[in-house]
Amino acid sequence: MRSMTLFSSFRNTFTQKWVLTATALLIGTISMSYVFAHGEQLKVGGGVKGPVKLTDVQKKALGLKLEAAGLRPMVELLYLNGEVKPVAGKQAEVSTRISGQITQVYVSLGSSVRAGQRLARVQSRLVGNPPPSVDIVATMSGVIDQMTATVGQSVEPSTTLFHIRDGSEVNIVARVYEEDLGKIVIGQNAHVRLLSYPDKNFTGKIILVGPSLDPLSRTVEVWVKLSNDEGLLKPNLFARVGVILRENKAALTIPNTAIIEANGEKFVFVKQKGAYERVDIIIGASDDKYTEVKDGLVPGDEVVTQGNRQVYTVWLTGGAPLSSEED
Repeated sequence: MRSMTLFSSFRNTFTQKWVLTATALLIGTISMSYVFAHGEQLKVGGGVKGPVKLTDVQKKALGLKLEAAGLRPMVELLYLNGEVKPVAGKQAEVSTRISGQITQVYVSLGSSVRAGQRLARVQSRLVGNPPPSVDIVATMSGVIDQMTATVGQSVEPSTTLFHIRDGSEVNIVARVYEEDLGKIVIGQNAHVRLLSYPDKNFTGKIILVGPSLDPLSRTVEVWVKLSNDEGLLKPNLFARVGVILRENKAALTIPNTAIIEANGEKFVFVKQKGAYERVDIIIGASDDKYTEVKDGLVPGDEVVTQGNRQVYTVWLTGGAPLSSEED
């Protein structure tokens, strides 16, 4: 009776192990079938990671795309957050010099005016027939960005009726953290992007590095002056400033989409002898589309830009080694 119990236990254990092994093999088969449809199979090199070889059908299934590493201008940027601010000294408040009542308003909010242009007319409270009147004129050229003047309004000499801003130039007031302060100097060029105009790139220069550090945020103000000929840069718009730290007019670059990062390493898959070889790289500056490669590639190397993550998944299983005759 005891021998029957032992036999039954052995049979159950053997059955469980067989089921687990079969399940693992089935999952592996399904996984490879998912990567390569239509019955295509990948040669593997006994678990040793090597070049990945793909058939034309497999390349099509992965939507594989490549691009050659090439030389192009590249800059290293330090990014800061900031806001658009009017230039000090290029704005003015306009008021009247007499007490009286406004009888005419010649401009409206948003009007562009020139220095000396009539803005409104005020009739004095002094006795006369008719009572004397004076014109309120623009003290500078610019845009009326604030006004309170309305016909019939009673005014005093202290009443501000118009605010004029010359918006032909603006400042971007950004903030830099103290650990990056040593990278900033007056005269540096900067690129500026705004949420309002994501496809436009504005350029300017740093004109001021603030004299004091904010003890709470541990940051210092940085002012970047920009031309505003189109009038797009309005006060208080959020801005993203890219201060140019280094510029290379012939940097070796590849598309950002080609780069894979895993386990703290950055690498790409390069087409070599008809297969795809993993190559570790050291990168430098980058922008929205391209990244500088300081080591690992040479001009003309073709890197996988689409389908590279699937190639990496296959590479982890061990790609077949290349033969010297294969291309």
